[in-house]
Amino acid sequence: MAYSYKGAISFGLIYIPITLHNAVRSNQISFNLIEKNTMSRIRYKKTCLDCDNKEVKQKDIVKGYEYEEGKYVVFGDDDFEKIKSKRDKNITIEGFVNLEEIDPIYYDRPYYIVPGKGAERAFSLLSGAMEKANKVGIAKTVLGTKETLIALRVKSGIMYLNTIYFHEEIQPLPYLVPEITLNPQELALASTLIESMSKPFEPEKYIDEYRRKIEQAIAAKVQGKEIVIHDEAEFNPALDLMTALQESLKQYETGTRA
Repeated sequence: MAYSYKGAISFGLIYIPITLHNAVRSNQISFNLIEKNTMSRIRYKKTCLDCDNKEVKQKDIVKGYEYEEGKYVVFGDDDFEKIKSKRDKNITIEGFVNLEEIDPIYYDRPYYIVPGKGAERAFSLLSGAMEKANKVGIAKTVLGTKETLIALRVKSGIMYLNTIYFHEEIQPLPYLVPEITLNPQELALASTLIESMSKPFEPEKYIDEYRRKIEQAIAAKVQGKEIVIHDEAEFNPALDLMTALQESLKQYETGTRA
């Protein structure tokens, strides 16, 4: 499997060469944009404002920072590399926390961590110690041109890396949480409904049903058939909260859920 990053984990004075490998893949079906009359693919041309619509080749495109209106300083890949210190190029563990202390809102992308050749013993030592202590390592590194906050965790001997957002990147809640006095009977019913719906998390049981519907629709259109719309029961917004809770609980208790 090709790696996404090659570097090292720095743990105190211990240096562990590693590679990162994507832990997830996109399951999205890709559609091309086409002109509806000619069925021809749409192309996007890169042009510049002062080039009279002339297409600019990739080799002539650079990164520029606008420090004044219309004035730029240019940065190339070498410039970004010069800025990086040895610490920036490593995944430097700055401390350890409990997993439950990290709110899931901070998580971004997951990766598998694979030790480099000759680093297996040091990697196993760090991995085993972290799992025994049930701790998550918080680290930083520079990926591309951005400093990235990182969470390292171990489960069943496998070390994972999650990029996580800086606190300043988290948007504030867009509304004020209202103070509402809950009806004790409604709260008891809602708690009972939650309990009746509770079960172990088995991720393999959840499938992308909408993707399958798209695949079936694509197959139908290829064969010149129309897409068949399946009727489904509508939600009934007219039900008051208490009735909706009671009916929901009844469905789960009797196994008649749609």
